[in-house]
Amino acid sequence: MSDKKSKTRERIIQAAQAALIQHGPADPSVSQVMGAAGLTVGGFYAHFDSKDELMLEAFRQLLDERRALLAEVDPSLDGVGRRALVSAFYLSRKHRDAEVHACPLPNALGEMQRLPAAFREVLAEHIELMTAQMVDSPEEADAALADLALMIGGLALARALGTGELSDRILRAAKSAVI
Repeated sequence: MSDKKSKTRERIIQAAQAALIQHGPADPSVSQVMGAAGLTVGGFYAHFDSKDELMLEAFRQLLDERRALLAEVDPSLDGVGRRALVSAFYLSRKHRDAEVHACPLPNALGEMQRLPAAFREVLAEHIELMTAQMVDSPEEADAALADLALMIGGLALARALGTGELSDRILRAAKSAVI
């Protein structure tokens, strides 16, 4: 792939990621994504075979970024310390209100059953890998899964409510319940 084509493909993926974070993988149209990338719809098929292929790639990359961020957490912390630190960021107003570099799961989960199975496979792999990063031993895996579910659900509820006192309370309550 030429350098220009590679850069254009990356612009499209970045636009798809922003749309995925804000609306989930099913909602944005190809024309919306291409417009956000500053491109015309006509060029889409030079890079992707379908909208699902694009959104799956954007979803996979966003989840990879989330795990890369978790890998940067202080390695001297134990699993409980890592989960506490992660929840402090994940369940923050800044993350709730972020339009880029945010977790796509709160807006994507409701659509998973309507999407191709590949989306659920990527999600399952992500959950397994995230859980492994959040524990020191296999015995902690269920606690990490529960914390992860609480964080994602708490963020989803807080985002659904927008900014405001109830949304802030949900973030605080979920954060205090982790671990």
